[in-house]
Amino acid sequence: MGQQGIPSSGTSAGAGPVLPLEALDAGMLALVGGKAANLGELMSAGLPVPEGFCLTTEAYWQVVGTPEPVLPGLADAFAALQGAARATSHDFAASGSIDLAGPAGTARAAILAAPLPAAVSDAVRQAYAAMGPDVPVAVRSSATAEDLPFASFAGQQDTYLNVIGGDAVLEAVRNCWASLWTDRATAYRASLVIDPAGVAIAVVVQRMVDADTAGVMFTANPITGRRRQLVIDAGRGLGEAVVSGAVNPDHFVVDGLTGRAVEQRLGGEGVEVRSLPGGGTETRKLPGSTGTPCLTEPQLAALARLGLQAEDHFGAPQDTEWAIDNAGALWLTQSRPITTLYPVPESNGAAHVRHGGPGAGGTRAYLCFSLAQGLTRPLTPMGLAALRLVASSVATAARFPVPEPRRGPSPYAEAGQRIYIDFTTPLRSAVGRRIVPRVFDVMEARTAAVMRQLFEDPAFSVTGRTPLGLLRHAGPAAVHAKVPQAVLRALLRPGAALRRLDRFTRDFEGSLAPTDGPGALARLDHVEALLGARLFPIVPAILPLPLVGFAMLGLAGKLLGDDAWDELQPVIRGLPNNVTTEMDLDLWRLASAIKDDGESAAALMGSDPAALAEDFRAGRLPARLDAGLGRFLERYGHRAVAEIDIGLPRWSEEPAHILGILANYLRLEDPALAPDRQFSTAAEDAEAQVERLVARAAGRGRTRGVLVRAALRRARLFAGLRELPKYQLVLGLGEVRRQLLLVGAELAEAGALDRPDDVFFLDFAEVRQALSGVTADPGATLPDVRQLVAGRRADYRRELDRRHIPRVLLSDGTEPEAVRTATGMADGTLAGSPASAGTVTAAARVVLDPVGARLEPGEILVAPSTDPGWTPLFLTAGGLVMEMGGANSHGAVVAREYGIPAVVGVADATRLITTGQRVTVDGGQGTVVPERPAGTEVFGTHAGTDPAARA
Repeated sequence: MGQQGIPSSGTSAGAGPVLPLEALDAGMLALVGGKAANLGELMSAGLPVPEGFCLTTEAYWQVVGTPEPVLPGLADAFAALQGAARATSHDFAASGSIDLAGPAGTARAAILAAPLPAAVSDAVRQAYAAMGPDVPVAVRSSATAEDLPFASFAGQQDTYLNVIGGDAVLEAVRNCWASLWTDRATAYRASLVIDPAGVAIAVVVQRMVDADTAGVMFTANPITGRRRQLVIDAGRGLGEAVVSGAVNPDHFVVDGLTGRAVEQRLGGEGVEVRSLPGGGTETRKLPGSTGTPCLTEPQLAALARLGLQAEDHFGAPQDTEWAIDNAGALWLTQSRPITTLYPVPESNGAAHVRHGGPGAGGTRAYLCFSLAQGLTRPLTPMGLAALRLVASSVATAARFPVPEPRRGPSPYAEAGQRIYIDFTTPLRSAVGRRIVPRVFDVMEARTAAVMRQLFEDPAFSVTGRTPLGLLRHAGPAAVHAKVPQAVLRALLRPGAALRRLDRFTRDFEGSLAPTDGPGALARLDHVEALLGARLFPIVPAILPLPLVGFAMLGLAGKLLGDDAWDELQPVIRGLPNNVTTEMDLDLWRLASAIKDDGESAAALMGSDPAALAEDFRAGRLPARLDAGLGRFLERYGHRAVAEIDIGLPRWSEEPAHILGILANYLRLEDPALAPDRQFSTAAEDAEAQVERLVARAAGRGRTRGVLVRAALRRARLFAGLRELPKYQLVLGLGEVRRQLLLVGAELAEAGALDRPDDVFFLDFAEVRQALSGVTADPGATLPDVRQLVAGRRADYRRELDRRHIPRVLLSDGTEPEAVRTATGMADGTLAGSPASAGTVTAAARVVLDPVGARLEPGEILVAPSTDPGWTPLFLTAGGLVMEMGGANSHGAVVAREYGIPAVVGVADATRLITTGQRVTVDGGQGTVVPERPAGTEVFGTHAGTDPAARA
């Protein structure tokens, strides 16, 4: 993976080592660093900032040397740190074992021992003297890798307060330079994969504000995400006590619209930092709270106005530091982006202000569709572009207007490179409130709880009794798709329904390859047609059958009595016609065949999956393993983890995951645990249970027994088809990916892209623009999209590192779940939703990404979520715990299918449970009881190991 883009170490031609703060702006980041550049921006906006100057990075480079370090030992130290950054980029999990402290200490010592060039020291003394005789100043680090939009680097470099005299200022400057290489700053840069060779540091010297009160202010609430709701922490004296956490500050939450506090909490016993007359500071212990806030209402309002002015200038919420001097004047001493906020959804249909205030349409509510699909990771730009076209085809089929299909329909939104859906309309409908949360109770239970929480919010009061408008759209669409006929056929002639479905899927699969010429533009036309018109009809053609299956299961439950639900669960185990189960069993059968072939088994158990994948591509695997894997990939090679994103490789491209699963299967020794045997047993048990239930129903009347038999037969026949719509959709997406890779290869060959898979970091319009240059006259200028791709790859890597994804977001940035109570119980028991009955106690295996994960037979799989790409792991799992999902989510259904206890919707399970820790999973009660921790290993994806993130 490439390293994060930090401004070049070059300096502006003709710029001296010292510049006044008012001369600085955001375009000078490489010269003056993030803190100084932002201070200059604040000054240009007319905001109150203490006067001062900046010693530029030119001075730092004069001392350190560029392009090669000249100080003793520095070249070796930089080389070691560069090696650590590269190692982190390829294996984040290994970064903790890399020695950063040694080379960082060498760098600090070299800089502290280096003499200052006369030109630098003279410029600093002259600029300091111009501020007045022995003026107290703050000397502050301003690194080129701090206060950036994606990384604040808060507190990573040093600041020196109340510095008096030219010699003291120069000493503070040297210490600021050395602080660029503190252990904490070096480790932070390594965690963000920032190349140490390109990092430099400037130094800000500002007139000291002898503060009576100071603190920090966020112009958006960093806990709930709500924009234009300011959070202010304040303490007596200099702000250092508040920033460092040495004091329990007064805490205020302020409405940006009114300037009034909506929440106030006074601090307790702590300390204050005050300037000393001769220079330096002292820390004084304070008594407990006086009961009087350190900020008045007018001061809070003035601070809020100032913070919002800074936000408006920068165009994004800000994390600021401020001070009020003894004369009552208010000063801003720092401003940087709040890097932890989740982005506000950008939608075609919602009318809301860019940074959060509700517009004419009022506050909107967005549901994370990505999480509902079990997908926590971001999607690539082309993956999003593809799903926008599919979403537009859904809306068009329902006769909703879609002015620009490439932008998606009006409810479609994106935030953090994930898909959100505007569900405000059903939220404000009485019928929608009854139906939608119940659907999510079985799909994603925690999302359903957040929905019900919003029922109490006056902003989402009910405005409609029935969704007649929706019915007017859905009804004709269902008739056009012949859904009623499909339902009747499934009820009356189930065999004919299955045969018709088989013909439909074969016709669909045969229509995927392009029929036009092989040119790149023709391929692009073909994939846009697939996405925009031909994929969605899969859903109404297939979905009625599994819906009939589950409806028949419900009917049988009604006929048998309300207490029959538990007795019906065995009926839906060992289901036929489930493509995911068939795939997993085919993989198991392949493992069994390999186990009988000594050469193949030895190769599989004795080599790394990545090396085996390379041998497969080169035709070097043993014959049985090679042929069996080839047959499996021919049928299932279009599948992948997070497979709805066409930007991610399919198993046919990167079979290492499958080879790793096969190796896991070979470790299963107990024949009774063999998945094919368990599946056959489950199917036999299900048929026996059907007979028992039919006999019981017949005891209450012959007709009831006939109806229960017919209902349960159709339930078993059709319920397994719930996996088929997505299977066929992913088959189509696999063809889209294949065609786009060919387009990318043509662009790479022409020099427009560096490599074929760069195409997945563009959208369709951008690819067409690039192709227009490729297909133009030889003398035409090719559109340069490399920089665009590089920036998007960096954005994608950053989003991969985001662990928390809001299930529901409001248009003002609020995350409703952030104020919900935790799901843990007093005794440490973790609560979730029951998903698959049974109890098991075993060692846990925390897995964030199944690619390359090793799950020992019987271990309990703990995961954020799962999709079909995970299910081969289920065959050897003893139990399942998921952070997301409901009783009818994919992981829950497959767990029931395989008969393993499962609990879903367990908040923070991958954080609270560690690999090796024994846990008890009660799938009937929905509880997980961890025993004492026994390990800390987490297997998961970091940007460095993600195929789509590699630069």
